[in-house]
Parts: sequence; structure tokens; C-alpha cells
Amino acid sequence: MKKWTGLIALIISGILVEAQVPTYYNDVNLTLTGMALKAELAQKIINTHTTQLQYNDLWTVLQQTDLDPANSNKVLLIYGYNDGDNNVVTDRTRIKTNYGGNNGQWNREHVYAKSLGTPDLGTVGPGADAHHIRCSDVQMNNNRGSKKFATGSGNAGTVGSNWYPGNEWKGDVARMMMYMYLRYSSQCLPSNVGVGSSVSIDPSMITLFLQWNAEDDVSTYETNRNNILETEQGNRNPFIDNPYLATVIWGGTVANDHWNMTSTFDVKDSDSFFKVYPVPSYNGDLTIYLDESAEAENVELFNLSGEKILTLEADVFQNGQYTLKEIPKGFYLLKTLLNGEPITRKVIVN
Repeated sequence: MKKWTGLIALIISGILVEAQVPTYYNDVNLTLTGMALKAELAQKIINTHTTQLQYNDLWTVLQQTDLDPANSNKVLLIYGYNDGDNNVVTDRTRIKTNYGGNNGQWNREHVYAKSLGTPDLGTVGPGADAHHIRCSDVQMNNNRGSKKFATGSGNAGTVGSNWYPGNEWKGDVARMMMYMYLRYSSQCLPSNVGVGSSVSIDPSMITLFLQWNAEDDVSTYETNRNNILETEQGNRNPFIDNPYLATVIWGGTVANDHWNMTSTFDVKDSDSFFKVYPVPSYNGDLTIYLDESAEAENVELFNLSGEKILTLEADVFQNGQYTLKEIPKGFYLLKTLLNGEPITRKVIVN
């Protein structure tokens, strides 16, 4: 086989997915990965946060954003789970006009607890950002208090000295915490509001939120909420639009890809020498197909932390193909030179 200076064309974003990505992201470089994509999205949601809501505005705003999709006269109550047990504390819904500070009413829950911010979030700026403020039963809100989020199962409640938001709400919580981290940086670190191991590429992010983001996909309620808040504040929560963005940034448990970012595409010119199957891989195997007329040198595989996993030399390709076996689940980058220019592609193993 001749010397090859091309790249194996694997998983890429931004070609097939353009029609599916909201126009809000038209000026965002979605081919970036890791901390570069985090910085790009952070700048986007900061720049487009053109309206700073007042804390008292939230009573009216939440009656729009938190409506129950099944009943527009009610709001959904975060952490709630049962409307039929004659216990108002565990209610999942409530009449939208029944708000205030009394038992049996709903109030404004700071999902990123105010006191866990560095400094305290207060009730302006991050403390009035409706992307993380939800309707909650007054007593349930008090039960959560400022407890950190921790792993659990079933309905919401205390886990030791911490708090589990409930199976229905854990994904919502994760995506809100990711938004707050990007929007307010060091003031709203995920590691300060949740309990779990840190991600190697970013010690401030914890694996717990990546896991919840993947396990509990976006609901119609979350999507409706995001749309309304773009009108109210100007910005969106990218992780509601596509939970898979968290995977592209931090790796970890692979989330659903709402934009089909893991699809292959028909490449042209010199890239047409290279294909891979399956995309994505579900068993850890990836077969790379290479036209034998291509000139080959090597291809390097990296994890999102920048650690080189392996190098494929030209002589490993037999009859124009080579199969990588038992690759651990995760998100990877393939790097090589194409016509003398460095090229990076994204690889995912589910």
C-alpha cells in the first residue's frame, strides 16, 4: 500500500445536520470538541442573554414556561411525583395561579441552590435566570433546601445529607446545571452543586450530571420551556436542544443525539478513499475501509483529554481495511494530515 496522507472519514457534525440545528446556532462552530466547544457555546448564551429578568418577574414568566403540556391551567412542580396521594408536598402539578409562600402553594426553586454559588447567587443575575428556576411545592422546596444533588432512584427525596431530584427530573437538573456552568462560569461550578467523580478533561464537571443527561432525555415540557425563554431572555439552553453536546464537550455516558451529529456523510475528492462501519459503533468495533490506491502514513486516536490511545500505521491495512476491536465506550478524536493539513474527526462508541 502506498503512502497515505488522508484521514479516515468518520463521524462528523455540521454537514447532514444543518437543517436540523436551530438557526440560533448558525454562528456557532459545531465541529469543535471538548473545551473549545464549551467556550464557543458559553460565549453564545452570554451574548444572546439580552434581557435580564427581575426576580419578581418570575411569577409571571413561570406561569408560561412551566405549564403542564397536558393541562394549560396547571404548572409542573419540579421534584413532584404524585397528584393522587392526598399529600400536597408530593404533588406533580398545581393550579398555575396558586403561588406564594404558604403550604399548598408553589414558589420559585433555585435548582442551582443560591448558597452553593461562589459567591451566593442572590436574586439578581444568576439568581433571577429562569433557565434554572422552576415551580416547586413550598414544602418540597424547603425539603431540598441547599442540599447537593446525588445519585439515587425512584422519587425525589433525601439521600443521606444530599438530594435526589427524582427519576423524572434528573435529566432536567443535569441540563440546567450545565447551562449555569457555561453561563456563569466559576460562580456556578457543577462540582459545587453535585456529588460525584470529576471528569478528567474538566475537573469542575462531574460524571453524575453526564449520566443523568443521558439517562433522562429531554421532554416536550423542557423544549417548550426553552423556546419561551429564548423570547423572554434571548438565550437558550444548548443541552436541551441537544443533550449530545455534553458528550462532545465532556465525554462520559453517551447522550441522545437530537441533531444526528453522529451520522456519516458522502465525502468528496480525496476523502472518498475512506469510510467506516458501523457509525456509531455499539459493540466497540470499527472497521475502517481504505481505497488501496490511497497513500497511507498513519492515523492517531485520542480521547477527549488529549491522551493518545493508539497509532495506526499503513501496514496494518489488509485488502483496504482494518478493524479496531473492543474500543471502550466513549468519545474519541482521530487525527491525521490531509494534503499537508491537520484534520480531526469525531468517533463515538456507544
